[in-house]
Amino acid sequence: MRNTAKLATAVLATGALTLGLSACGSSDSDSASDTSGPLVVAASPTPHAEILNYIKDHLAKKAGLDLEVKEFQDYIVPNTATEDGSVDANYFQNQPYLDDFNKKRGTHIVPVVTVHLEPLGLYSHKVKSADALKSGATVAVPNDAVNEARSLKLLAANGLITLKDGVGSEATPQDIAKNPKNLKFKEVEAAQTVRSLEDVDAAVVNGNYAISADLKPAKDALVLESAKNSPYGNFLAVKDGNQDDPRVKKLAKLLTSPEVKKFIEDKYAGSVIPSF
Repeated sequence: MRNTAKLATAVLATGALTLGLSACGSSDSDSASDTSGPLVVAASPTPHAEILNYIKDHLAKKAGLDLEVKEFQDYIVPNTATEDGSVDANYFQNQPYLDDFNKKRGTHIVPVVTVHLEPLGLYSHKVKSADALKSGATVAVPNDAVNEARSLKLLAANGLITLKDGVGSEATPQDIAKNPKNLKFKEVEAAQTVRSLEDVDAAVVNGNYAISADLKPAKDALVLESAKNSPYGNFLAVKDGNQDDPRVKKLAKLLTSPEVKKFIEDKYAGSVIPSF
């Protein structure tokens, strides 16, 4: 996380310098709305940056797109950097998470095109099945509102807990109606869930963090989120008003191309699922 903080600081500092130069007498045509430079996209390392780098290496030049990829480990800076213009776009999140982020932070980020789904999974280094979790077992879950609710819904869908009727995308452990195994929940940052596996009995881990830790969701998860009718597809996003940037349109087309679909299917073998 220390390297991530340094990168975030550098990116934000670059954004501040750009804004400062714009305020010192440049014309409107030279402002942040200029689309002649490379398209800078913030992304989680896996699979988002991997997919973008595949495009950069194999498809972008032919499409006339100059693409620059900046990797971030966290789920906050990619949106704040997109909001302040430090980057042009981001690729790491789903709609419920973005809705919650915009509401709480007053940002104006909007989706452009949905690319893939990373099924959320329950993992353990201590048991081989969810049924083998003992009474009183501790389960780590992401501490952001959307992914925590998503985690609890995963556990409920697999019979480990029962949630109160009508609970939506803001469910917390307080919304559990029945907990037959008396599970205890440890709330940690999403990026830390996979690292917590040494200290807890099981953890619900986002797909990108699972893959980064060499876990294979389709094989290693005790239970795995269903892709059917899922609202959690990951998409390319920009600040509202930048949807018509020709560079963004080129990238959106490439992200949903047959070549990228094949790349995702071949590389991730069901752990990442194309949504187009």
